[in-house]
Amino acid sequence: MTDRPLTLMAVHAHPDDEATGTGGVLARYAAEGIRTVLVTCTDGGCGDGPGGAKPGERGHDPAAVALMRRRELEASCDVLGISDLETLDYADSGMMGWPGNDAPGAFWQTPVEEGAARLADLMRHYRPDVVVTYDENGFYGHPDHIQAHRITMAALEMTALAPKVYWTTTPRSMMRRFEETMREFQEDMPEPDPAEAAAMAEIGLPDDEITTWVDTTAFSGQKFDALAAHASQGENIFFLRMGKERFGELMGTETFVRVKDTTGAAVPENDLFAGLR
Repeated sequence: MTDRPLTLMAVHAHPDDEATGTGGVLARYAAEGIRTVLVTCTDGGCGDGPGGAKPGERGHDPAAVALMRRRELEASCDVLGISDLETLDYADSGMMGWPGNDAPGAFWQTPVEEGAARLADLMRHYRPDVVVTYDENGFYGHPDHIQAHRITMAALEMTALAPKVYWTTTPRSMMRRFEETMREFQEDMPEPDPAEAAAMAEIGLPDDEITTWVDTTAFSGQKFDALAAHASQGENIFFLRMGKERFGELMGTETFVRVKDTTGAAVPENDLFAGLR
């Protein structure tokens, strides 16, 4: 044992991603005295501008959006008690198929080795015991999420570190609850076309394939407030519509797949740090 604090590093693509999938564990482990490090890979410049302006529309200035989202990210980190924020500041690539995918400096266009080398330097500095990022499909196919996965796994190979590594996921049972709740709050929500419905059905994993279920119920209020800190993107954050109580009921557990481990801790587990303390 050493005096070095146990450390969690979460690698996310955009400002606000830290709250959606990992806000609960970041708040919980910060409260337990664990050092929490957030690495945000892009500047979020493809997010909504003032009045909900989208990229390419009048009133959308990517640099101004990025600056606004950086301030919101810092506010979210304060809410969650995150110890250290690191930003790689690559240009937001936008959704798959958007023009931003091909823009110079876009994260999606960045050589994996380049991004991984920068992230590996941060890993050597912080020496995380647990690393969390997305799966190979970036959970739902967003190019920046996929790229964050790629550079994280490559960075781990570049270091001599052997942390527990997790990918965020959602159980299929919870995805069904999400859909039911969305229809409750959006009565006019159209039925998805068959292709979209088939793609949605592939998001997440069967419940029995999830290795790690972390109870973050006590921190769901902080998670909600962290999402609310990203006010400029509120139109796109469905969860804010349901209020804190319903949010806590639906979002009180965060789930992961453990993909690297040297502790031998049994699965399923209820703690990312199982076997480390």
